[in-house]
This record gives sequence, structure tokens and C-alpha cells, in this order.
Amino acid sequence: MTESTQHESGRLGVWVTLVFILAIVAISTGIIFLIQATEPEVQRGGATRRSAALVEVVELKQGNFRPTITALGTVEASQEIELRPQVSGEITGFSEEFIPGGFLQKGDLIAEINPIDYENQLAMRQSDLLQARATLELEKGQQIAAKKEFELLGEEIDASNQSLILREPQIRTAEAQVAAAQAMRDTAQLDLTRTQITAPFNAQIIERFVNLGSQVSSGTVLANLVGIEEYWVIASVPQGDLQWIDLPNGNTPGARVQVMKPAVWGEATFREGSVLRLIGTLDERTRLARILIGVDDPLARNTDAPPLLLGTIVENRIQGKELNNVFRIKREYLRGENQVWIKKDGKLDIRTVRIAYLDEKYAYLEGGVEDGESLVMTNLATISNGINLRLIDETTDSEDSL
Repeated sequence: MTESTQHESGRLGVWVTLVFILAIVAISTGIIFLIQATEPEVQRGGATRRSAALVEVVELKQGNFRPTITALGTVEASQEIELRPQVSGEITGFSEEFIPGGFLQKGDLIAEINPIDYENQLAMRQSDLLQARATLELEKGQQIAAKKEFELLGEEIDASNQSLILREPQIRTAEAQVAAAQAMRDTAQLDLTRTQITAPFNAQIIERFVNLGSQVSSGTVLANLVGIEEYWVIASVPQGDLQWIDLPNGNTPGARVQVMKPAVWGEATFREGSVLRLIGTLDERTRLARILIGVDDPLARNTDAPPLLLGTIVENRIQGKELNNVFRIKREYLRGENQVWIKKDGKLDIRTVRIAYLDEKYAYLEGGVEDGESLVMTNLATISNGINLRLIDETTDSEDSL
């Protein structure tokens, strides 16, 4: 191939390539124009949005309610004694229940002191009584004989001499000796019975301080006992809350109380009690008023309820006096100190209310709202009087249309 022929072939290849590139560009441009020509246009409608906050509401209902006064208190024993013997001697026996935590019924034997010395003492006092009675009988016999002799003499003498002749002073002395001997016998008999130490009331043993063989006297503490029929709770409440608490009046019992230990028993478990008294002094540390609450069967021996333990700090929910014709709402629906949000005619109405009482869960309103109105429960980020409100589950025509 000559040089000129090669040169013409190269020029032909360049033109072919150029034509091919131009064809591709033309085709691409045509496709782009086609897409633009067939793309639908967005039509902007004439709909407008009317903004409304979504809320939940609850209907207000007027009624009679009892608030709950919550107070902390400490469990104490209503009966508690240090058990001491009334006679001295050696402990020779005691009950199987005479241990810490043991239960005793009134009259049950707790411990026994060696009775031998007291039995001997009783026998001696019994002998002294018999001897005094015998002496009295002898004196009475001598008096009868003296009276017969006096009658036989037939003489008249003054009353004082007659008393001597009839041995009346000797009779009185013998009678006094009998009475003294009988008293000493009774004392010895009582001392013997006191060697049997019994429970003074239904009780539980808290501590025991003696064992078999211990030598005790009237000053020795044998054990600490507490009554198990009732425990007390000493609860502290603000002085202003006392007006809402019913105290016992005659046959009318005091306010009912739920004694609770939520951290241990759970929120739903409680013991029932009642207000017994208002204690007449303030707590020295907190300056709060104190009330006395009674709880029967505190150790739950006859129920499935949890037992109360002495010294426990418990929460007491005291049923307050009834509030009439008020509205009860959750405290979380109270806005600020004394405002609520009402949905009225689809708009927010911020109301100032009068509060009759606030307890731990509820606010009790006595004015500022009306029966049947809708209380807004939802928290709103920004608020102003009169903004539009819409219920969360409400279907309206104010939604956007496309």
C-alpha cells in the first residue's frame, strides 16, 4: 500500500468516528426532550391548612369525694412491759414459748421459781392460824364460864368492871391474833402462787434475760413482753390537715387508715387501722402534729396480711372528711398553682380555679369550672388563650386536601 492510500484511509476512519459520536449526541438530546415533554406538571391546589393542636380531654363531673391525707409514722407497741418476779428464788422451769419471738396467751405459765421455801412458809403460817383460832376458842369458853359465875352472884357492877369480868378484852385480843395469823397465812399462800409466773396479757416475747438455775429477785428483769392484740402507729401530719381528719367521738370511730409499706409489700397491699387520738404535743424535731393510729392483730396471726414489725416506718393514708360538690382532677392536670386548660368551642380556655384541697394524687376544685366541661389532659409545648384544639381521634374537614 502506498503512503497516499494510507493517508486517505486514516481520514475516512476519523470521519466515521465523528459521525458516530454526533449520532449518539443527537439521540440523547432527543430522549431528553421527549422526557421533558411527557412529564406531568404539578398542579398547586387552593387548599389551606388551619393549624390545630391535638389533645385528649376528660369530662369534668361534680360529686362528693374524700381526700387522702398521707403521713409517715412509726410502729410502736400499745402494751409493753419488763416482766419481773414478785418473789425471790431459783428458776426451776419455764415454758417452751419462753424464747424471743414466742407467743403467750393470757394466764399461760412463763417460768417457775422453786416453791419449796414458800410451801414451808405457808405451812408455818397455817399452823399459826390454827393456834390463834384455838386460843380464841379457849377465850370464848372462859367467857361463857365467867358469865355463868357472874349471873350466880347476882351482883350489880358498873359496865367497865363487867367487861373485865366477862373477859371481853381477852376475846378482842384473841380475835386480833386470829386476823393477823390469817393475813400472814394469805400472804404466804399468795407468795407461793407467785412462784408460778404467768402472762399478764396475750403477748410475744421480745427478749429473755434468764435461764434455768438463774437466781432472781423482785428487781430482776426476766423478759420484755409486748401485747399482740393491737399495735400503735404514731404519725406526723401538718397542723393544717387536722381539720380534715375525723377523730373518735362517742360511739363514732375515727377516720379509717391504710397502713402501707410499698417498698416491701407492694403498692396494693396494706393493713387497716383507724385514728384513735390526737396527741396533744407537736413533734419536737419537725413541729408537726401527731396522731395515734391503732391496728388490730398487727402480727397477722388470724389473716394473710403482712405483719407489722415494731420500729418500722410506714406510710399512712388517712381517709379525710367528705368534700361536697367539688371536681376531682389528677394533680398533673393542674397547670401552675391554680389553673386548668379547658377545651371550649374547639379552642383553649385557660381558667383560674379555686382549690378546696390538694392531696398526693388529686386536686379538688370548688370553683372556676362547670359540670360537663372538657378538661385538657395533654401537655402542650406552647400555649395561649384561644388557640385551636382538636381531639386526637377526631376526624375533621380541616385536614389538607391534595
